[in-house]
Formats: sequence, C-alpha cells, structure tokens
Amino acid sequence: MPDAGKIVNDFKQALGGGNFAAARQLLDDNLSFRGPIDTFGTPEPYLESVKKLHHIVKRIDMKKTFSYGNDVCLLYDMVTDTPAGTAFIAEWYQVKGNKIAAIQVVFDARPFAAMFAK
Repeated sequence: MPDAGKIVNDFKQALGGGNFAAARQLLDDNLSFRGPIDTFGTPEPYLESVKKLHHIVKRIDMKKTFSYGNDVCLLYDMVTDTPAGTAFIAEWYQVKGNKIAAIQVVFDARPFAAMFAK
C-alpha cells in the first residue's frame, strides 16, 4: 500500500517548486477538487488555477499534518504578498492507489474574493 502522506508531501513539494508536470503525475485523472472559490472534476483546470495563485504565495508555514489510512489533512498558513495577507488553510486529501483522487480545501475566501472575481 502506498504511503498517502508521502504522496501528498511529494505533491506539495512539486507545487511549491513550480513543477506542475511532476504535481500532475500525482493526481488521478478524475480528480475531485472542492474549495471555497472553485470546484473541478479533472486535474488540468485545478492546476491552471493553482498556477495563477503560485505567484502571490511568499511561503507556506506548515502547522500540522494528520494521516489516517488514505486520508491526509494539512493545516497551514499561506502567506501572500497581497492585501489579503495570510490565510489559515485546511486541506483534506484522499489518496487511491498511488494518486490523489480528491482534495477539499477550507479557508476564509473573503479577503481573496476581489482577486478571483470573474
């Protein structure tokens, strides 16, 4: 059985380094993503959204990681260089096989609303 925590850690490392091709390799083709701003059913639009966010993130200050079987939960502060400042974020990953099948993100999106207005 693959180590879900390692898969999620590798994914976060790839994203943090801007290696979106490596991150994509860790996502299931039928990825389910749910967050306060967007919802996606495949990896490509999710990664496009993350690419837009990547340039405003100064750093991630990890607070806690929980793993239980195929579930991994990350709690962290996302420090940005925008007026929105720092956001406390909870992410729940579900790993199936050796791929991330689902991600659910929870945070207060109100400070970011103007930035992501369509």
